[in-house]
Amino acid sequence: MAGKLYLCATPIGNLEDITYRVLKTLKEVDLIAAEDTRNSIKLLNHFEIKTPMTSYHEYNKIEKSYQIVEKIKQGQNIALISDAGTPSISDPGEELVRICYEEGVEVTSLPGPAACITALTISGLQTRRFAFEAFLPRDKKERLDILKDLERETRTIILYEAPHHLIRTLEDLWETLGNRRICVCRELTKRFEEKKLSTISDVLSFYKDNEPRGEYVLVIEGKSFDELKKEEQEIWQKMSIREHMAFYEQKGVGHKESMKLVAKDRGISKRDVYQSILTETT
Repeated sequence: MAGKLYLCATPIGNLEDITYRVLKTLKEVDLIAAEDTRNSIKLLNHFEIKTPMTSYHEYNKIEKSYQIVEKIKQGQNIALISDAGTPSISDPGEELVRICYEEGVEVTSLPGPAACITALTISGLQTRRFAFEAFLPRDKKERLDILKDLERETRTIILYEAPHHLIRTLEDLWETLGNRRICVCRELTKRFEEKKLSTISDVLSFYKDNEPRGEYVLVIEGKSFDELKKEEQEIWQKMSIREHMAFYEQKGVGHKESMKLVAKDRGISKRDVYQSILTETT
């Protein structure tokens, strides 16, 4: 019978955060695929786990995925672990999971630590709706495109950042998103865990005077619906009602439905829209 792939969440700092189920699984599987075997051996040694490991990382993920899948088809049970946290979250493990589905291999996830969720829950910002963007691209154009998308994002935004890029990222956020509230988290679950809830400009000033150290999670306030609505109203008011109607009709929306949408956008009645169109045409 075919085996199974187990996605095993490992601690993001404090080793006591590992679950009994993950420990049991890591001891019982035939093989552990690890992002960095040199890093993971410390975890395995701490818990006296003797299971053999193989390297699975960003630079061998496709070729190695097919090798792992073949072993599972032959009956082996394999666990996937990342350097820290939950595999396939901002992690090459997502490719292995995709290929497992394509090849009909069973996958299960053993829940545990994830830096993005840990940071969100202690941020003091809204947690019901959030957008996880992981690391922003280094490519200037890609980075700008994503930041422009985030400018109108109403959900709480979560980003990861390395210490040597933190100041640049804070500058980009301040320039694109404005001076929103932000919670900067570092050393999560460790002895010297830090959370700083302030504004983007304040934390930017702080880190210009204090060298960033450690890995960071940035939790940023989304744009309020009121602010978004106000901006939209300003855009619509710059158009005539006929231009506003054309905006929807060019997208294939029917005439009557376009009138409803225009009325809703501008906060007026459909009758006002109708009368305005008559006036503009006479």
